[in-house]
Amino acid sequence: MTTYIFVLLGIIIFLLLAILMRRPVVDISALREDNARLREKLAERLGALSQNAIELKNISGDIANFKNILMGNKQARGTFGERQLADIVADIMPPETYAFQTTLDTGVRPDCIIRLPYPPGDMVIDSKFPLESYNRMMADNTDIMAKKQFELDVRRHIDAIGEKYIIAGQTAESAMMFIASESIFETLHRQFPATIEYAARQKVFIVSPSTLWATLNTIRAVLSDIKIKRVANQIKIELDALLADLGRLNERATNVERHFNMTLTDIEQLQTSIRKISPRAEKLRDMDFGAE
Repeated sequence: MTTYIFVLLGIIIFLLLAILMRRPVVDISALREDNARLREKLAERLGALSQNAIELKNISGDIANFKNILMGNKQARGTFGERQLADIVADIMPPETYAFQTTLDTGVRPDCIIRLPYPPGDMVIDSKFPLESYNRMMADNTDIMAKKQFELDVRRHIDAIGEKYIIAGQTAESAMMFIASESIFETLHRQFPATIEYAARQKVFIVSPSTLWATLNTIRAVLSDIKIKRVANQIKIELDALLADLGRLNERATNVERHFNMTLTDIEQLQTSIRKISPRAEKLRDMDFGAE
């Protein structure tokens, strides 16, 4: 029995040696190259991740700055709204059709004036908004008093725009209140439709960046149409004057032709007289006046 065990162990050892001898030889240099390439790829990936982290940090900083602008003091928010308004207006309207921070005859200085022929007259755009009330309302949606205060502040601002910027004989009969946030604009329309109707009755139109863009494009198209009609009217005036000049020229040409025809008649009569005189002169020349 022991003999069989030793024989079996010998066979197993032999098979193991055969298997070990058949294993492929490991190329150490190839492994080193693969490891080097792997380290390079890992370094590239880590570099890309580091760059993305920096960009995310910058974006987070921008978002924080934007939040500070919206939640900070009124001057910072006003500057932000005025800048956004100025960018939209300058991108759409021709330079001669708008002005910023221009003082009116009443002493007030609106954020922007869109130059329009009278009527309707110049249209004012105001970029201020009672954001403090809005923030208090959004902090607690269940606060009824905060909602009422926000609506009251918006209506007061609408009244102020109407009183300061709608001036008979100087400005248009309407003005615009620019809200720099689409979300605030949407909230105002969704939760306070009565305030929107009140603004329309006061002829103060509330606009957001997107609606202001559409409104200004419409105004630009109207101004282009007015300019074309003005040029067409001027062309008609010049054409009427040209036709009048052509009429006078035709009349004078007719007079010249009549005088020319009269001159031709006179010349023909003169030639007739010459033809009559010539034979008589020849007869006189041929006559013999010698003494007998």
